[in-house]
Amino acid sequence: MSLITIFIIAIGLGIDAFSVAIGIGATNNKKSWSPVLRLATAFGLFQFVMPVIGWLAGKTVVDIIAGYDHWIAFALLALIGGKMIWEGFEKESDEEKNDPTRGWPLLMLSIATSIDALAVGFSFSILKNQILLPAIIIGIVCFLMTVTGMIFGKVLAKIFGKKVEIFGGLVLIGIGIKILIDHWV
Repeated sequence: MSLITIFIIAIGLGIDAFSVAIGIGATNNKKSWSPVLRLATAFGLFQFVMPVIGWLAGKTVVDIIAGYDHWIAFALLALIGGKMIWEGFEKESDEEKNDPTRGWPLLMLSIATSIDALAVGFSFSILKNQILLPAIIIGIVCFLMTVTGMIFGKVLAKIFGKKVEIFGGLVLIGIGIKILIDHWV
């Protein structure tokens, strides 16, 4: 498989992470790079690991998960998106909001944005392609797309304020719906 093809696959897999990062970047009012690097590292790591798992597991695990992977991704994205919309309508308080770049929200988002990479890894095994270089490229591209999305989200938040948080939640739910539609069509 050519490097160009691998980069195109990596960009396709990274689109969800990029979109989620825009929404989180818009809601994250911290001035440090820590949340950006946490989210980008988690997303990049999951995008690296999932194709490797899919490649190693082969057809058995993918067939088991394929029947409902889209529902898992949708539920995770809808849950986080709904929470962001709810918080977008709440009045500002002095207490710090939950940080989606930590703990369970980070884990759920990492899984939701990388679950398709599992199937990509499986397809690589069927095509008898090696997985290590593609997985590294996929992880790095996702990392860079996530950093870009977080920065872009912060710029949008400065321009539009709390409306971006509501929009970010709607984007996450929209991505979840798109995942469902893609599996039905």
